[in-house]
Amino acid sequence: MIISDILQSGLDEEALCIQLNEVLEKNQIDAIIGIGPVLSRHPHLFAIKSTFYTSTEHFVQQVDVQEFRDETILIKGARTFGFERISNLLAEKIHRTVLEINLDALIHNLNFYRSRINDNVRLMVMVKAAAYGNGSAEIASLLQFNRVDYLAVAYADEGVELRKHGITVPIMVMNVAYQSFGNLVKYNLEPEVYSLAQLDRLISFASTEAKPIKIHVKIDSGMHRLGFEAHEIDALTNLLCASPVVEVASIYSHLAGADEDKHNEFSHTQVQRFLSMADRIQVALGTRPLRHILNSAGILRFPDYQLDMVRLGIGLYGFEANQQAQGELRAVSTLKTVISQIKNIRRGETIGYGRMGLAIHDMQIATIAIGYADGFSRAFSNGKISPMANGQPAPVIGNICMDMCMLDVTGLDVREGDEVIIFGEEPGIKQLADAIGTIPYEILTGISSRVSRVFYTS
Repeated sequence: MIISDILQSGLDEEALCIQLNEVLEKNQIDAIIGIGPVLSRHPHLFAIKSTFYTSTEHFVQQVDVQEFRDETILIKGARTFGFERISNLLAEKIHRTVLEINLDALIHNLNFYRSRINDNVRLMVMVKAAAYGNGSAEIASLLQFNRVDYLAVAYADEGVELRKHGITVPIMVMNVAYQSFGNLVKYNLEPEVYSLAQLDRLISFASTEAKPIKIHVKIDSGMHRLGFEAHEIDALTNLLCASPVVEVASIYSHLAGADEDKHNEFSHTQVQRFLSMADRIQVALGTRPLRHILNSAGILRFPDYQLDMVRLGIGLYGFEANQQAQGELRAVSTLKTVISQIKNIRRGETIGYGRMGLAIHDMQIATIAIGYADGFSRAFSNGKISPMANGQPAPVIGNICMDMCMLDVTGLDVREGDEVIIFGEEPGIKQLADAIGTIPYEILTGISSRVSRVFYTS
């Protein structure tokens, strides 16, 4: 067990250490690492194997986490001791490939977008697809602490998991199957409604419930994905007005090309279509549900259309789609791994599956502990990108394998065990996306669940 001084226990130092020792022995703890001045002053009071450090900094500087082998470690510390540093070090030792999430950067990005939103406008944040691959429960907890108004997920199961992790903020579910209706009520989730058939089934279900189910009406203003079209509005409002078992919390739509100037005219047209249909719904209902149409790009490019709420998505995670304000944002995620082995390859030899890597001269290669099963796409093979090996660009050589790949490190100052950055500040996610003709969303959400997420603040 790694434990800090126990603050405000009401016991004197010796009594506290004696009681702690009794608890450790009773629970068959094999060894203790104590951190803090109090524990360090009384090592003689612990009968089990023990080591003491005066501070977390002292521990981090003195301990080589590589020495830990085949152990289960319980970490318990008062917040002021910053034990996140210790858990991060241990996580990196266990999972050699990790996705680090800088929570300070995320809050910086949140506050940047908040600075662009009018005071009376609410904020919905997208945490679907595990918060774009970053870890939904952890990100949602931070957003809840920072008082966002709404969260949005793709499927009811995602919302259920957030509720189980203590998230109480209102949650909109964007794609709800009728099999999930029970969980909507049980976990207080608010479904998007996009068709008359879906709404009819929801009303039938809601008629047996004790209170109305809040819903979010999706309008198809030109995206042509999901949503009600103009010719369906009368049938929609008739059904809503006759069904007090559902309550419209918001009406919304989605811009198809908010991030590109060439689509500006179409974006304006979408907004006008949306406002026209939303007005018809509000008049029919005699209420004023929240209206929202802007995504991350729209928040910056169409501030006149903030309406009652905006939806923040990819911008929170450090990517500004049209690059208009990219310099204002901070990278949130860093995908890193290590060099497992270094080999010397003679000219003419081949590297990897399909012998696609060819040594055109004597060279040195490094095998790193990441592959396409981790979300490092096979499309990056054969020099498409150059991860940073010990701070130096090293191009991929040969085909990326399932669990590893090879880099050309000829002439670089690298050793086995050195850190390799796949993306972060440099190279950035957009560089990777551009290299294979995709978008940053796909790079982020493609990171496998077997890659450990490590959250940290400075």
